[in-house]
Amino acid sequence: MTARHVVRIDAHQHFWDHKRFHYPWMEDAALDPVRRPFSPDDLVRETLYVHGVVGWVDLTAPDVGDVLDGLRDEYGSLLVGIRHQVHDEADAHWLERLDVRRGLGEVAARDLVYDLLVRTRELPAAISTVAALPDVRFVLDHIAKPHIIEGRDEQWATAIARLAGLPDVDVKLSGMVTEADWNHWTPQTLRPFIDHVLGLFTVRRVMFGSDWPVCLLAAERYGVVADTLATAISGLSATEKERVFGLNAQRHYRLPGIQGKASVG
Repeated sequence: MTARHVVRIDAHQHFWDHKRFHYPWMEDAALDPVRRPFSPDDLVRETLYVHGVVGWVDLTAPDVGDVLDGLRDEYGSLLVGIRHQVHDEADAHWLERLDVRRGLGEVAARDLVYDLLVRTRELPAAISTVAALPDVRFVLDHIAKPHIIEGRDEQWATAIARLAGLPDVDVKLSGMVTEADWNHWTPQTLRPFIDHVLGLFTVRRVMFGSDWPVCLLAAERYGVVADTLATAISGLSATEKERVFGLNAQRHYRLPGIQGKASVG
């Protein structure tokens, strides 16, 4: 008999060097614990290979197609997606701008995924955008950052249900611990939100993401986040767990054949 091989993919982690690049979101004093360079070497015990990178481009730029082509020429199949911090835009309907949607069309033309980084405020625009652009593969980051610290978020729950009703959009079970009380959350704090997302998207359209190292603001170590999700979905079958912890990310980002642990950052 041969051992059954299990693919494990972390669909959301970050690497940065704040000494080389400016990160406006990192200026808050609360981010001091993660204000240092982080590289794949910091996760060598958890993640063996980087198989995909989600990058950034100015979607509104007239030459966005050429920029994307340049990135593909430089990084090849390692570039699997694009994202923008939509929740930091002053306009809640930024995604509905004609120039943004033109840029999203260029993303789709190059067979790349677009990561939706939104909060509840921007979910209506995200819903209309996904509906209007059926050729784009979308994935929702951080389950749209509901107010977990308040214990419930009815506006979020209603809006994300509408998004889940649209095809070709998956969701990352990521970024949840930092939306809870950083010092007092427990696995049960996250459970209602995880269950709601699983009920809407099903195990075929959800994927694990650690949001490391941002998660370290509210979790002692990387393994705490992974173990919390594993506990929350312990009632699923072995095949369903494999979907959540790897196979869905491999499918949606169209990653090459993967052996062992991998990441999409």
